[in-house]
Amino acid sequence: MTKLSFQDKYKVIGSQDSSYEGIFVTAVKTTGIFCRPSCRARKPKSENVTFFDTAKIAIQHGYRPCKVCKPMEKLAETPDYITEIIDELLQNPYLRIKDQDLRDRGIMPSKIRRWFKKHHSMTFHAYQRMLRINTAYNSINRGETIINSAFESGFESLSGFNESYRTIFGEPPTGAGKKNVLNIIRFTTTIGPMFACANSKGLCLLEFTDRRMLETEFNNLRVRLNVTILPGANSHLNQVQTEIQEYFNGSRKKFTVPLHTPGTKFQNSAWKSLITIPYGETRSYKQQAITLGNPKATRAVASANGQNRIAIIIPCHRVIGSDGSLTGYGGGLRRKKWLLDFERANL
Repeated sequence: MTKLSFQDKYKVIGSQDSSYEGIFVTAVKTTGIFCRPSCRARKPKSENVTFFDTAKIAIQHGYRPCKVCKPMEKLAETPDYITEIIDELLQNPYLRIKDQDLRDRGIMPSKIRRWFKKHHSMTFHAYQRMLRINTAYNSINRGETIINSAFESGFESLSGFNESYRTIFGEPPTGAGKKNVLNIIRFTTTIGPMFACANSKGLCLLEFTDRRMLETEFNNLRVRLNVTILPGANSHLNQVQTEIQEYFNGSRKKFTVPLHTPGTKFQNSAWKSLITIPYGETRSYKQQAITLGNPKATRAVASANGQNRIAIIIPCHRVIGSDGSLTGYGGGLRRKKWLLDFERANL
């Protein structure tokens, strides 16, 4: 990828395109502030703009961070009060936090409702209900009765529980053993928020939340694993958050979180070969095909890489064109460049 010119960067600002996060910041001479590329504030005139590679350099030149886009914080970072509530619910899924409870905490229900709608595509109360259903599902599978599982997970009536269960799983709770659950969490990284999904076998998905093929990947996992995807936590999700944070801190170059990657035999061979590419290095699709023992399988390799659901840990960002160009990447080419530059800088 060629280096962005001034005009390239100027075209980006005002478009609210988050894929340029971490590539540059925009400093405005007349106001003395600097912003993210995706800031929604009014676009300044080009003669009043200068660009810096990082927020640190902008501060060193005397600029202060914008109060609208908050460039010193992680993009779309979960507010502390929501993080505390989610942690509280994960530790005690029987808890029911109602609108009045939120007001008592000084939180407007409409505000938290909008946040969950935007980032989880459901209301806050729906999120709580799905956590309770997840808890009840696990309880039934452990041999507990349906009625005890319903009331112990916070439902006030058996009919309400049955209706909610059928809505989510498509069948009554008597068929609990026929469906499996894939837990999902959302967390924030230096270059954007990510979703992670895991079951008892390992991590099944790790993707940036703005990936275009995300819903297709969710549907593929639902079919392949016969699962329902529900918010919740497990040891693999805790581990991946820790390891990804260490990666972005520059202190981790290899990952140990267990992976569960349903796919074809060839796809899994291609994904395993990706993991062998050393941190900070790149390979071409042809080199990857040769590694797999079939130099003519370049297109098949590219297709398999495109089906990879576990970003960064299965590092498809380390595969480039034979001419050195950056080719397609589900998280966006800007992120691919950022990751490669970041790894080279940390070697």
